[in-house]
Amino acid sequence: MNFRQFAFNNVIRNKRTYIAHFLSSAFAVMIFFVYALLLFHPDLQGELASTSGTMSMLASIGMRISQYIVFIFSFFFLLYSVSAFLKLRKREFGILMLLGMSKRQLHKLLFIENILIGFGSILTGIAAGLIFSKLILLVCANLLAIERGLRFYIPLQAIWLTAAAFAVMFVVISLFTSLMVRKVELVELIKSSDKPKPEPKASWQLALLAVLLIAAGYGCVFYFVLMQVFSLGLLAAGVGLVILGTYFLFTQLSVYVIRMLKRNKSLFLRRTNLLTFSELAYRMKDNAIMFFMVSIISAVAFTGIGTCLAIGAPGLAEMTNPYSFRYSSYYGNTQEQEHVRLIQQELTKGGFPYQMGTVSPGNTDNDLTLIKLSDYNSLAKALGHPAEQLRDQEAILAPATVTQAKAYKRDGIPELEFQAIWKEYSGTFKVLKSLDYVLLPDSGNLYIVTDKAFKTIFAKQIQENINKAYHFVVKDWQKSREVSNHLKKLLPEDFEHYTFSSLVDSWIKARQINGILFILSGLVGIVFFTFAASFIYFRLYADSERDEEQYKMIAKVGLSRKELNKTVTRQLSLMFFLPIVLAMIHSAVAMTALQQLITYSVFEYAIAIFASFLFIQIVYFLITRSRYLRQLYRKLI
Repeated sequence: MNFRQFAFNNVIRNKRTYIAHFLSSAFAVMIFFVYALLLFHPDLQGELASTSGTMSMLASIGMRISQYIVFIFSFFFLLYSVSAFLKLRKREFGILMLLGMSKRQLHKLLFIENILIGFGSILTGIAAGLIFSKLILLVCANLLAIERGLRFYIPLQAIWLTAAAFAVMFVVISLFTSLMVRKVELVELIKSSDKPKPEPKASWQLALLAVLLIAAGYGCVFYFVLMQVFSLGLLAAGVGLVILGTYFLFTQLSVYVIRMLKRNKSLFLRRTNLLTFSELAYRMKDNAIMFFMVSIISAVAFTGIGTCLAIGAPGLAEMTNPYSFRYSSYYGNTQEQEHVRLIQQELTKGGFPYQMGTVSPGNTDNDLTLIKLSDYNSLAKALGHPAEQLRDQEAILAPATVTQAKAYKRDGIPELEFQAIWKEYSGTFKVLKSLDYVLLPDSGNLYIVTDKAFKTIFAKQIQENINKAYHFVVKDWQKSREVSNHLKKLLPEDFEHYTFSSLVDSWIKARQINGILFILSGLVGIVFFTFAASFIYFRLYADSERDEEQYKMIAKVGLSRKELNKTVTRQLSLMFFLPIVLAMIHSAVAMTALQQLITYSVFEYAIAIFASFLFIQIVYFLITRSRYLRQLYRKLI
């Protein structure tokens, strides 16, 4: 057996330790390859460019930035996992050196092992990416709302870029590995696992600070959205406080709580609680940094994916513009009625029931937009809102944006009276209330007045200044893309006489932008989550040798298999679910804050994200627990 075969056998023999490292590395390679697959796709840029001029530029920049993020985090993840393996194998290295292996040979052994794992990860990652490439392109085409889809192609550039980038990374990681063991002495390697651990300690002041920091961070975020103080510094401060508080929660508060529980004798001495609590304090202290990293990384992944899903929802487009189709007719448009009939016919032909409202707004000399009460009631009927009644010199304020509507609802009407000035007319109106929804998008200072008042104000308005807009409300407007495309052909652009717009077109553009964001954040988030799960696996198996010895001694004094199973399950549950649950709480707060800014529900997206990741984590927990117990029982026999 030569040296390379010895290194290969070492990797095979330590497959239980290396499996999470290998799979996570292969997964990172696959995600990087997916970004490259999309970046070099021949159809993607052309399709997006036809929809929006800046879309392909955003997509290309986003793909490249995401690749950099995945690559940089992969580097640090691999460095961390390799250092964890080195700690785990210190005794093994010590024995090899005791048997005559030189440090140079040890460095060579580690270098070859890392290169073998890296080479295998690159091949597996690219192969997995190629196998799922058709499915990935179908999903991406759907997310980007590309009607013709993305064709399959042989991504040679993506393959070469991925292979070259990760080959360089694994070589650099392998060189770092040699540096990590260079300063370690033989005696330290041999005695590495025999060092006693100090009693975990925690400060009650820092434990209290953890709660205060997290509460202050949540407070900053809610102050940002509820008071609508859109300051990036305030939001950054909130996120920073939560991150700092989370750090102290794991390093101080968790240990402090366990120490308090241990002082409760009736609880501490009940059945196997003594064993559970004693070990928990060490586990929390040892794994505090890992728990902190997993929590923050998972929270970022959950929030990023959930926010992108919520932003890409049709509710956002409908919130800012409630009308599915809008047709505005200007002076001299002789085809007005013909065009309105065309829109009605196409909607009927496409099977879309609709409600139509009309409005002819008037603009005063002091920059107010007024509409008649009868026009408002026709729009309100189409939108499903109740009709209103007004008396002379009374008015209703209509917000132009969702932000304005929320501000009026929170702070009340800014001015209880306003003056309308138009040529010789000047009159004061009393504002009764404000609407809680957007009536006419992009219409600032919009008031509803009686028909009589409107007619009096604009009595001398010349015909050229009177425009009429037709607003159509369609229930399933998301499916009306074909109708919109057909109508755009029938109503070519003519800004002099009329304008035509459809909500579905605006939504498709927004969906493409958000689709890109979702792909970018989703894949990066999944990589982060995978790395976080791998961190748990590394820590679990880093402590496995000590755990096995501990449980072996306890089993000799009468610990039954059922009690052992229960104790291990409790401890593993804490490792697997405590960081994820805290990440979900942080993300739920972020999504609740987001909900305050929009009028449609985002909780279904949050629940879907949480349920998906929780399901994956439960499956991962059950598999790992089963393997861990099987390994433990084998040692106890």
